[in-house]
Amino acid sequence: MKNGEASGNSNFPETYFLDIDEVHEEGEARKPPSRGFGKHGHGETRKNLNFTKQVSLESGFSALKEGSRDRKALSRKGKSLGGFGLDTTQSDFSIFRTKQRSFRLPLRRESGMDYDKSNELLQVIEEGSRRKSVPARRYFAALKGPELDQVKDSESILVSKHDKWPFLLRFPIGCFGICLGLSSQTILWKTLSSSQATKFLHLPPLLNLSIWLIALSILVAVFITYALKCMFYFEAVKREFYHPVRVNFFFAPWVVCMFLAIGVPEKFSTSDLHPSILCIFMAPIMLLDFKIYGQWLSGGRRRLCMVANPSSHLSVVGNFVGAVVAARVGWEEAGKFLWAVGFAHYLVVFVTLYQRLPTSEALPKELHPVYSMFIATPAAASISWAAIHGGEFDSLARVFYFIALFLYCSLIVRINFFRGIRFSVAWWSYTFPMTTASIATIKYAEVVPWMPSKVLALTLSIMSSAMVSVLFVTTLLHAFVWKTLFPNDLAIAITKTRQIQDNKAAKKRNKHGILPFVSNNVQDSSGGKDNEDDEQYRRKANP
Repeated sequence: MKNGEASGNSNFPETYFLDIDEVHEEGEARKPPSRGFGKHGHGETRKNLNFTKQVSLESGFSALKEGSRDRKALSRKGKSLGGFGLDTTQSDFSIFRTKQRSFRLPLRRESGMDYDKSNELLQVIEEGSRRKSVPARRYFAALKGPELDQVKDSESILVSKHDKWPFLLRFPIGCFGICLGLSSQTILWKTLSSSQATKFLHLPPLLNLSIWLIALSILVAVFITYALKCMFYFEAVKREFYHPVRVNFFFAPWVVCMFLAIGVPEKFSTSDLHPSILCIFMAPIMLLDFKIYGQWLSGGRRRLCMVANPSSHLSVVGNFVGAVVAARVGWEEAGKFLWAVGFAHYLVVFVTLYQRLPTSEALPKELHPVYSMFIATPAAASISWAAIHGGEFDSLARVFYFIALFLYCSLIVRINFFRGIRFSVAWWSYTFPMTTASIATIKYAEVVPWMPSKVLALTLSIMSSAMVSVLFVTTLLHAFVWKTLFPNDLAIAITKTRQIQDNKAAKKRNKHGILPFVSNNVQDSSGGKDNEDDEQYRRKANP
């Protein structure tokens, strides 16, 4: 290759071109490079044209054929050759689609290579790479933030983060947290209107009905939207499933359905639920239990000490909620089984998060709304134990309730840790644990009917409902007015391995400039043979 001088065309000032040689067949004699610069410089015109196109390093345009003025923009993929730190990654979202196929531009066949076989081999390699999941350590290494939702500056992603992604790709599994908050409110308001401890409030059942209808409509909308994401972008859904935090939200849709079954208004409810409700909604949870708990038990890359985080409580809460539904169905033994499974794994998760084992990845220092999940599990355990034993809030139920109350107070006194966090869907993680603690307090006030317990139940209920109301209005503003509720989901676009070589090459480009980098790459790729031929030609031309 040989560099030309700057083009004299005013439309392309200070533009440098590279002449790209044709690939010669084996045994064909190599022709010496031309000394002239043709139309773009001074000197005699080339007689032997060995070049097919000229490529501009600055503008990204190519001049086809020597005598043509036609220029065409070159498509770029990955980081810019200039190394200016700009993100020029192509927004090719086909890598997240359900049926991913590699679309390649037709290649020239002058060199005689079998491109069909090479493309077929590359497709096989890419298919094998897609089957491998992103390791859990990779998420901790490439992401930052309390929910591992922000990409570190030193990491590269598969698509451009500056372009606006399709809506389905920006719709995370965490949106079911909204449904968790609203559906738990239906149980709270049903309990407030029917409990003896809060009978003095005289709340109409219409409030419970209106909240139940709102929660049901939002659940249907979120469920349909995420089902479409599973249909069209299943590769993105798989990446969310392997995410250490988001995998726990796959329990949320089925927990929400059981919340709505428990909190159905009395006008439409019966004394006992149908057994099919328990079977339909607990079957996915049990399958997820076998998958997630099996990984914790068997060890490996996704053992509990590696992936434990506050949202892991959500994978345990489903068992306690299922125990409540089993008690409402009349299957007492099934309820005890589900409660035992939830209790065993709650102890493991609680101890792991409290202990901060040295083999586990360090959790973020800042306290995030997801940390309120510490409250939800013991509160749900107390409610489910009371439901299994005929509604009796006995000593064991009170023990779990007091654990939840202590953790609630420990988070309230650390309110400063919750400040300075930008709004996101994860804020709905506040509401579900607060509502569960409020319901448990009402159950406790029924057993211990003294004034402090009733005041505490009313206070926690007001705080929970106020939090849900504020978040509901804020979510609507971010979704429809400011349109900032669903930013690009960069967490699912990380690479499976860190691109260390690209970072070193970028530093080299920034240090030495564009042309030295290109010339070094040319020498490395050609093995210096072209430079030796040029040197011999110069010696013959200038004896």
